[in-house]
Amino acid sequence: MLAQKENRERNRTVFRLKLFDYRRDGSFASRQHAWKNLGFKERGRIWRNLTRDGFLDPECSRSDAINSKGAQMKRFLKTVALLALAALSAATISPAQGQSQTAAKKIIIDTDPGTDDALAILLALNSPDIDVAGVTIVAGNVTSELGLENALKVMSLANRCDIPVAKGAAHPLFQKLNTEVFWNGKNGLGGAELPPSHCAASSQFGPDLIIGVVHRYPHEITLVPIGPLTNVALAISKDPSIVPLVKEVVLMGGSITGGNVNAASEFNIHSDPEAASIVFNAGWPITMVGLDVTERTLITNADVVRLEKVGEPEASFAAAVARFQIGTYQGTGFGGGAVHDALAVGAVVDRSFLKTQDMRVDIETDGRFTRGETVGNRGNAIDRVVPRGDRLETVGVDAVQPNVQVAVGVDASRFIELLVSRLSGK
Repeated sequence: MLAQKENRERNRTVFRLKLFDYRRDGSFASRQHAWKNLGFKERGRIWRNLTRDGFLDPECSRSDAINSKGAQMKRFLKTVALLALAALSAATISPAQGQSQTAAKKIIIDTDPGTDDALAILLALNSPDIDVAGVTIVAGNVTSELGLENALKVMSLANRCDIPVAKGAAHPLFQKLNTEVFWNGKNGLGGAELPPSHCAASSQFGPDLIIGVVHRYPHEITLVPIGPLTNVALAISKDPSIVPLVKEVVLMGGSITGGNVNAASEFNIHSDPEAASIVFNAGWPITMVGLDVTERTLITNADVVRLEKVGEPEASFAAAVARFQIGTYQGTGFGGGAVHDALAVGAVVDRSFLKTQDMRVDIETDGRFTRGETVGNRGNAIDRVVPRGDRLETVGVDAVQPNVQVAVGVDASRFIELLVSRLSGK
């Protein structure tokens, strides 16, 4: 079967070349040979298209069309050439994704920049396999006002003022905002300074930008939330029709092995558990890039030196941010600085960085000690419990439907190499 397919593709190429060369090649036999080498079904499809579009008289025989030396023959060959070219192009289309394997993946970054957020944004902007369709700002690491300022500075640094940047939610749905000066520095960028931005913010509200871009590119957008999930939850609540139109969600947040805010909860989910519950239960494909993998993905002093040696503004800024990240982890047992959010972008670039496991993940919204915990059901099963007089009794086990692909393993060194290389402009 493989040999037949390769033969057919080779014949298609020959046919195309013969058609484009027909003015220089006086032999009609060569064109007839190319036509005959196409499969029966392919010839039939091309013929139907030609007659349907008026290039050929339906009463005209195929041999007349091939052998004619008049204007009809030229129209025929020109059209078949275009159709053959389209067929060859179609051969490169991935059936699974419906688009070219080399086509850049359209994403929206929802972010609270933030040190590691800034690195994640720069990684996306320096990745030819990613097309950033929009950036939305949520309050989290910093206020939404400072987050917007930082995002615009980063976009300006990368000379990407063409990408819309919109401020979103200024506070969580039901709790007070908790910013992270300790982990991100007073300016949110670890003290790394950037000049004022020459980019202008979008006038749209962040969730409205998400809704608009998803409708503009149905089934193409990957949402990459790397902050609290308030904006995404608001977008779903305002327009639930976006859920089936989003290709997938790749988020940084959560953990199934313990938190970083407390014993149970990771910061992004802990910052707005109700929003997280809405997002996790929306029914779209989710990949959770949590502490289980991000705390094993560390940038080191040696990596920073490589960035500093580049000498370009983006690399120098990234190096300063990374040095701050490394410093915040000193004395904690880590051998470098975790670049949490950047790994979520890396997972969009190349999913093979991660090993994932399908799980049912629920968000704890009530616990005194566990509020914001992402509770992962590794076995995707729960006991079936029924009332039995004055007690309850377990009578079996029920399966639960997984809703998240949880990242449980990571090729950390390979990802860090990609990160440093792309932030270096390579």
